[in-house]
Amino acid sequence: MSTKVGFIGAGDISLLHAEGVHECPSAELVGLWNRTAKRGEEKAALFGCRTYATAEELVSDPEIDVVYVLTNMETHHKYSLMAIEAGKHVLVEKPTATTVQEIQEMEDAANRAGVLIAPVHNYLYEPSVMRAKDLIDSGKLGDLVSLYVMYNIHHPEEVAARYPGVIRQIMTHHAYISLYLVGAPACVSAMKATINDGSVPQENLAMATLQMRSGALTHFCASFASDDHAGDPWTVMIKVIGTRGATRYSYRDWVENTPAIVHSQTYSAYPYTIRSVGRYFIEECIGNGRPPLSSMQDAVTSLRLIEAIEASVEEGRHVGVMRNE
Repeated sequence: MSTKVGFIGAGDISLLHAEGVHECPSAELVGLWNRTAKRGEEKAALFGCRTYATAEELVSDPEIDVVYVLTNMETHHKYSLMAIEAGKHVLVEKPTATTVQEIQEMEDAANRAGVLIAPVHNYLYEPSVMRAKDLIDSGKLGDLVSLYVMYNIHHPEEVAARYPGVIRQIMTHHAYISLYLVGAPACVSAMKATINDGSVPQENLAMATLQMRSGALTHFCASFASDDHAGDPWTVMIKVIGTRGATRYSYRDWVENTPAIVHSQTYSAYPYTIRSVGRYFIEECIGNGRPPLSSMQDAVTSLRLIEAIEASVEEGRHVGVMRNE
């Protein structure tokens, strides 16, 4: 029997999640709701599913088993609770919510209702990232020296304007990746900048340096300001260096020559991570009772790291993570 899926939200990310559901033999996309009805109807026709008049109608449909919350960050809490209270499992896009309290409320509600909820921390479901974690945990790379998580993809200002800034929108990925691979840091120091014609006030460039509890250092870079087309470019890169070895994950290992509005090429790695997280949630979490690779408590820790980065930017100092420092 297949797991029946409904989408709340039909923006660009729904295209990748729909591919994931369609490629999962044990899942079926039943329907979707979108705030803008015309876009919802267009996506439903593309996906071969129905539309709902309201989000309430979707979550009330007894045919649906799991709801994907694919709306903007500010509404994740609202729609996740709505689905949970209707007895549905929930997969919620990142950033998971705007505050730690909201994430905890979402998890508490799911526990009370006896359903599952997991964040779309999609890079953790990429096989090469899993392999990097195994190399670290097994000791094959020796002691950790440094971790780099880099993102340099130009976004036109009309696109960047849709997002809260690269710290919340992009460094959330960096936060959960570093947590998964090497654990929570002790402290962070960060800066941000806005490099454009002045029409978009939120930052489109941010960097952070983290001191890990082992003494190793981690560096984050998130930029909408420019592409990197130099040799061995840092388009999206995860690199781990240890005393006995090193490993990396790079978008540039999978590239299609299909220019789009945002990306100068299609970086195939990202769609595969989205497909993988959905399939894992449906087949392994719902189907086999396995925990997600990243939990709601991991989402809490990741948000606390993002908040520490924001505090470091505003206060111009090193900021402790997970402690009042």
